[in-house]
Amino acid sequence: MRTWHEIRRFPLAIRLLLVNQLGVNTGFYLLIPYLATHLGDNLGMSAAVVGIVLGVRNLSQQGLFLIGGSAADRLGARGVIIAGCAIRTVGFALFALGDGLPVLLAASVLSGVAGALFNPAVRTYLAQEAGERRAEAFALFNVFATTGALVGPLLGSALLLVDFRASALTAAGIFALLTVAQALVLPARDVPPATGSVTSDWREAVGNRAFLAFALAMVGMFTLENQLYLLLPAGARQATGWDGAAGLVFLVGTVAGIAFQLRITRALKGRGTRGRWIAAGMVLMGLAFVPPMLVAGTDTPPHGALDATLRALPVLLGALLLHLGVMTAQPFVMELIPAFGRQALTGTYFGIFYAVSGIAAAVGNAAVGRAMDIAGRDGAAALLPWGCCLAAGLASAAGVTWLHRNGTLPRTQPAPVAVAA
Repeated sequence: MRTWHEIRRFPLAIRLLLVNQLGVNTGFYLLIPYLATHLGDNLGMSAAVVGIVLGVRNLSQQGLFLIGGSAADRLGARGVIIAGCAIRTVGFALFALGDGLPVLLAASVLSGVAGALFNPAVRTYLAQEAGERRAEAFALFNVFATTGALVGPLLGSALLLVDFRASALTAAGIFALLTVAQALVLPARDVPPATGSVTSDWREAVGNRAFLAFALAMVGMFTLENQLYLLLPAGARQATGWDGAAGLVFLVGTVAGIAFQLRITRALKGRGTRGRWIAAGMVLMGLAFVPPMLVAGTDTPPHGALDATLRALPVLLGALLLHLGVMTAQPFVMELIPAFGRQALTGTYFGIFYAVSGIAAAVGNAAVGRAMDIAGRDGAAALLPWGCCLAAGLASAAGVTWLHRNGTLPRTQPAPVAVAA
């Protein structure tokens, strides 16, 4: 109840952006997790072609985050958000309407470009609009994003009972509604005139050594957060012998987020520094991979429902600890990013940060996937992927702690509230 009361205290623009993120994640996760199966099973494409289509989408998004951030700074976050949602509407619709490789590649490019536009733009608008309550705004943003990541796959599974095109058209419809809602409701903001070139903005941000050090230190956060979709679901399925156990990983996070996210952020905001809590969150995220080690490498199927439940508990405890770590660290990470530079470059800083995190997530997933392959071939290496994640969390925590003690992290300042145009 307190969460909903807090939502009502924010202006309409922020409330719309929260609903927007719920819709974005719902639309994304009801389609993308099932795209590979559609391309391979329904369209008969080879694994190599499927990899190309999926890789083009990921490359289009991760490679253009900086462009999206700069566009938000120079053109205004509102217009970039609307354009991104409109482009993704077209991209997802093409997945439903086209079966040929050229059409599917175009759909992948458009859906990736869309994410590169609205992801940094939404965070830029939220940071500028929330003012001194930026941490709470990003905490609520995390709640809505996590809820969408749960609702999306459930809705996608139901729509697949009809066919894949129903899922793609539904996802496109969600983004179309978001586009219209933002065009009608999201207030326009004055954009200060740029004082230099785009490349000079990039040089200024990239030349900010403190910011780059922080972005690199936070590589572990995104690597471990991605294990909610790779290692933890695989661990839950292996431990219980039930494919549905993977869904419990998301359910735990959604329930915990709704119940605790805002309370955690508000309780920690006035106690201690941001660096301290970010480091604590990273330690918690790393320790989240310790309980699943108890059932890692389980080969024998469970003996009945009780045994399956007991085996699932360590994995679900790990998922809960990982979500609690994200809830502790992420709002303060998002709050700190704009504080590293000028307000006029907020989008650029978010763009660079997410470009770094996207590369980190890709490399981290590849490394964890490789460790999982080794563990699958060698029973003695069953703990390897979990140990790698533990090390990544502790390494990020150590990096943030070092930056904090050296005074590298900025003191957060209330962001000026933008003036309505």
